[in-house]
Amino acid sequence: MEERLLGRTGLRVSAIGLGTLTWARDTDEQEAAEQLRDFVDAGGTLLDTAASYADGGAEELIGSLLGTVVSRDDVVLCTKGGVRRTADGGVVDASRGALLASLDASLARLGTDHVDVFLVQSPDPRTPLAETAAALRHAVDSGRARYAGLSNHAGWQTARVATLLEHEAPLAAVEVEYSLLQRGVEREVLPAASALGLGVLAWSPLGRGVLTGKYRRTVPADSRAASAHLAGFVAPYLGAPSARVLDALLTAADGLERSALELALAWVLSRPGVASALVGARTAAQLRTALDADTRLPSAIGEALDEVSVPATGYPEAR
Repeated sequence: MEERLLGRTGLRVSAIGLGTLTWARDTDEQEAAEQLRDFVDAGGTLLDTAASYADGGAEELIGSLLGTVVSRDDVVLCTKGGVRRTADGGVVDASRGALLASLDASLARLGTDHVDVFLVQSPDPRTPLAETAAALRHAVDSGRARYAGLSNHAGWQTARVATLLEHEAPLAAVEVEYSLLQRGVEREVLPAASALGLGVLAWSPLGRGVLTGKYRRTVPADSRAASAHLAGFVAPYLGAPSARVLDALLTAADGLERSALELALAWVLSRPGVASALVGARTAAQLRTALDADTRLPSAIGEALDEVSVPATGYPEAR
């Protein structure tokens, strides 16, 4: 598998990363072990998780597999903190204490003394960005994390944190949703990342599964859209605007005798600044279709997909 540098750092990550949102919930230990083994055997390195996934269960599952199924040294381990679990549900908390406590708990669950990349999962309007940046600086300085970054933050927030850290622990990455069905990050986040030298980790490059074509006519009983806890995650992309993009994707795939999944992945990986596309699969069989994908994209097809999926812009991005 192709490896790419993460922004202007020296860290190399696999072009396809393995997401673990469903691990310890919809994906059991046996399936997770098979996924991880297949992923590393295919040359994959970037393993993405978060403290909030299955309330820490995903990290615990990963910890049980590192050293048994694959070596810790075989993976570039990325986790996220900043969503604190309470009796009333998850609460965004990117304060210094919460982030460092979350990272320590993640390290204990993962069974390692450091992660390769530590990300703040969501913006916290109640905590000054300077405090969040200081926590990331300490995470790197203390050796708990080799690199730091942000997930799901706006362009101005990304630029502010990068500026605060530029001389001591430079920000390395942004992790954002990016697909043919979600191109909003092109307005400000991607230009900020490009200007600041940050690598882009694209989550849900298959449009939350919709771009595989599985939901074109119905909702499969074993799919995320039929799951009690993930149906709301898929629902925003089941309407007419997405159907128009999907139809164009399927037409292109038919013409090239390739799958919609392959072209959707290829499109994301062709975008400037994207270091890795994070694929989360419920089963090992589903993951293998992504690992076997041909991610070359003919320029004419790329231009056509650009046109049919172009995001709406307004002032001040477009004048």
